[in-house]
Amino acid sequence: MTRPLVALIMAGGTGTRLYPASRSDRPKQFLSLLGDDSLLAQTVERAGFADEVFVCTAAAHADLVREHVPEAGVLVEPEPKDTGPALVYAAHRIREQIGDCVLLCMPSDHHIAGDFESTARHAVSVAVETKGVVTVGIEPTRPATGYGYIEPGTEHEDYFDVAQFREKPDAETAEQFVKDCFYWNAGLFAWTPNAFLREARDSPLEPLVTALEDGDAEHGFDTVEPVSVDYAVMERTDDTYIVPADFEWDDLGSWDALERLVPGENTVLGDALSIDATGNVVASDKHVSLVGVDDLIVVSFDDRVLVVPKEEAQRVREVVSRLRTEDAF
Repeated sequence: MTRPLVALIMAGGTGTRLYPASRSDRPKQFLSLLGDDSLLAQTVERAGFADEVFVCTAAAHADLVREHVPEAGVLVEPEPKDTGPALVYAAHRIREQIGDCVLLCMPSDHHIAGDFESTARHAVSVAVETKGVVTVGIEPTRPATGYGYIEPGTEHEDYFDVAQFREKPDAETAEQFVKDCFYWNAGLFAWTPNAFLREARDSPLEPLVTALEDGDAEHGFDTVEPVSVDYAVMERTDDTYIVPADFEWDDLGSWDALERLVPGENTVLGDALSIDATGNVVASDKHVSLVGVDDLIVVSFDDRVLVVPKEEAQRVREVVSRLRTEDAF
């Protein structure tokens, strides 16, 4: 493959379910949860085999990106409107700067271990070969209800057509998806800018594509609603392919995810003392003591404390939603 390989890292989210470590001025991707470096810095390092690395982020976070990964180029989206507009904007800008290339698009805040490079290079090769859009599928390790799924279609030598994207299922449906060898949708993609922008033209993102070609990005963002790339493009096109991943993956979407990565009687990030306490997840920038409690999430950062039953971990979103109405997030 002679065209440049460009890693595009999406870093515009806020990671609301990791409150209070993740706040409006310190989103999830800038946290150092697993190791000394931030999740963003780990992602950029993982993409080091690429010829160029860009990070797409919101204006409010651009300086933080430059601080954490000074070696990466920074693309500042005019307005945060989910992954669909962000990826269209980034594909257009990178094509302007670099020309004919192939993009490897990856979230900035996931946990990946193992041989990521081999799968990534395979995905970009399939993108060039098929002239389509490629998604990387994760083989499920459990019937998770918090992830979207991808149903594979016709099998080629080392990849599949995508038969269908499936929304987050209930528990019974998730078990069936696993039995049927569906893949988790990890939000990892590969495509050439031309292929992706071609598919985006036949989608709700078409006004943005046209506006970018006319040199008016701000107007383009004004004309489109917030929309995910999955809904706007991936679920609508027939030119989509899936490459199975050969690495360990977790989206670190909520505090209970840490239990899968830091096993033990209790999962602790920071300094904690436990007495007759098991199955808890503790993350704190100060000392925490737990006595006689089980299966709790206890998180304390700065002046904020969160305590929630582990089985209710997803409800942290409700806390953030309430705080946002009070401009206190």
